[in-house]
Amino acid sequence: MENNKKPILIAGPCSAETREQVLAIAEHIKDLDLAYFRAGIWKPRTRPDAFEGVGKIGLDWLKEVQQNYGLKTTVEVATTQHVEEALKSGVDALWIGARTTVNPFSVQEIADALQGVNIPVLVKNPVNPDTKLWIGAVERISKAGIKDIMAIHRGFSVYEVKKYRNEPQWQIPVDFMKEFPDMPIICDPSHIGGDRKYIQEISQKALDLNFDGLMIETHITPDKAWSDAGQQVTPEQLKEILSKLIIRNLAPKGAPMGELEDLRIKMNRLDNELLEILKKRMQISEKIGAYKKKNNMVIFQKDFYEDSLQKNVKNAVENYNLKGKFASDLYKLIHQESINIQEQVMNKPTE
Repeated sequence: MENNKKPILIAGPCSAETREQVLAIAEHIKDLDLAYFRAGIWKPRTRPDAFEGVGKIGLDWLKEVQQNYGLKTTVEVATTQHVEEALKSGVDALWIGARTTVNPFSVQEIADALQGVNIPVLVKNPVNPDTKLWIGAVERISKAGIKDIMAIHRGFSVYEVKKYRNEPQWQIPVDFMKEFPDMPIICDPSHIGGDRKYIQEISQKALDLNFDGLMIETHITPDKAWSDAGQQVTPEQLKEILSKLIIRNLAPKGAPMGELEDLRIKMNRLDNELLEILKKRMQISEKIGAYKKKNNMVIFQKDFYEDSLQKNVKNAVENYNLKGKFASDLYKLIHQESINIQEQVMNKPTE
């Protein structure tokens, strides 16, 4: 890794499968300055016949990891029984998975089981893109008296298959950081990408956004893994990924900040111009709403919208060097606000 700052690193298999597998992985990554060695003991799977983890026997293997290699361990917990078994076994940290975070009842049960316990807890974002659910889960754990809390960003489930298995939607963890500026946030590129070939680029993106660390699934023979084989890397691949990561600075070392400040001032001026243009556009939307109300027209004009969307995106790409997805998403947001304004005008009682 370039630069001296080392990110928090959590690594280990998606699932603990056998004693030999767990110890072999630990042997190969013991010198990586890990914060925690991770392994799934209880696995919440979509289908009932899928591998759901070895259960509490795997906790004995993690004890050996602690004793033989001096590594701290962490496991996922989804029920109060999981919490009790993990605490009894001496696991060093717990993490709450995305399928649990989405359910406040489940999080509260875990929080209740942690009352009076002093152990680090990591909270993954919920499977759906809901910042409030994520924040709420952290608050529940905090109210249980847990002081050492970290967040894990693992992306969000989508119906359509896109480049990544789970959409990163980076703005959500960025918003989360604003809510908890002092809380470490870890990126899980394995679950975001769903494919080991994306782990490097996702990890770099996270560090560029000032994430505090990474959780990377690592397996001695990933192609033979009992779960999530495609997204796990070998210890050698993990070391190569880490060696290529660039750790950037918050401020330039020895370089003047004046140039950056000038650019930020220019950007702020353009932001104000954008807002002024948007204000004028929405004022036109009000007039359009009044016209449609007067002439008893529906708000959403499908043919006009689709034609306008296509032309605007094409114009943005060909003439303004903007990315198509960005232009499309931006226009859709503006159009939705225009519809909202027209709806208000049209449904306003006649005086």
